[in-house]
Amino acid sequence: MTERETHWEAVYTSKGDSEVSWFEASPDLSLSLLREAGLTPDASVIDIGGGMSRLVDALAARQDHVAVLDISAAALAKARGRLPEAANVEWIVSDITAWQPSRRYDFWHDRAALHFLTEEADQRAYLNALNAAITPGGKVVIGTFAPDGPEKCSGLPVVRHDGRSLEKLLGPGFRLIAERRHDHETPWQAVQRFQFSTFEKIGG
Repeated sequence: MTERETHWEAVYTSKGDSEVSWFEASPDLSLSLLREAGLTPDASVIDIGGGMSRLVDALAARQDHVAVLDISAAALAKARGRLPEAANVEWIVSDITAWQPSRRYDFWHDRAALHFLTEEADQRAYLNALNAAITPGGKVVIGTFAPDGPEKCSGLPVVRHDGRSLEKLLGPGFRLIAERRHDHETPWQAVQRFQFSTFEKIGG
């Protein structure tokens, strides 16, 4: 295991879903952002760094094809255990920086995975996966800590962003089409300031 894999396996094997700071009882904001970006039931969606998030439960009930990628096998096993066996979900255990997509998706959702990638090489690998995985015209929703948000999460440093800095990072193949600030309340009532940015892929 890499150091990153070891860290996240330890988190998800030692804590329940409501014992992590990023827990949401209902993924209302993510669902709203995806709908605003044009999500339809026949569109394919991938959730990057989905972990034990409840987003997959909501998407599996609405979408023809849903995929969840996470570095932690334990996290995906717990999420999978909540869903009926017949749920049409593709479970992908992988570090996003090492992932090579075998298909393309119409929508990409990432709530706080990218911001853990502080090294330029890891950011480039993320962008390579994004470009390979998303269809032309596809939509990308990325949530990170905002510029005035926390500097660390789960004991790890993060890179904070606003919409323009994310647009610069993604490069000319993506166009910023919407952005929203969000104050997330943790299970212990602390507030974390987030930035959610939606992009359209304009390249091939």
